[in-house]
Amino acid sequence: MQLKEFENMVLPFKNKMYRLALRIVGSSHEAEDVVQEVMIKVWKKRDHLESVKNMEAWCMTLTRNEAIDATRSKHRRTVGMETQFDMQDQGASAQRQMESSETVNRIKGYISALPENYRTVVHLRDIEEMSYDEIAEVSGFTKDQVKVYLHRGRKKLREQILNLK
Repeated sequence: MQLKEFENMVLPFKNKMYRLALRIVGSSHEAEDVVQEVMIKVWKKRDHLESVKNMEAWCMTLTRNEAIDATRSKHRRTVGMETQFDMQDQGASAQRQMESSETVNRIKGYISALPENYRTVVHLRDIEEMSYDEIAEVSGFTKDQVKVYLHRGRKKLREQILNLK
């Protein structure tokens, strides 16, 4: 495989890989490192990529595993949504923006407090908009487990958010 083929096959997924890594490691610098490590691993296996059926799912799986390894080695778990969403309404008052910011921070805290399985599935489904089958392939869970984790994760978030008001 040549560089141009690699760029066409793998690089389209780098932003998704970055967002997933960021969700897991919580730091933009660490997420960049994770994606770089994954890209290096994929490049080293470039001659064997024809056996990969779903390149996106495979890259996302590598990213998830690499990010979890990085998190475990640092012994910390944080969530960073601010780089994924522009939560500030330009026309809103300063007080309204502050309230929105506080609410977003609380919700980020609730998401980061979810068990890892729930947090991963909620992120892949609700942020990355992946299908159940894709999530199952990326995470290694069965499709039924994905549905259960998503339901339970959303339920916990809903309960926390309703208590917020």
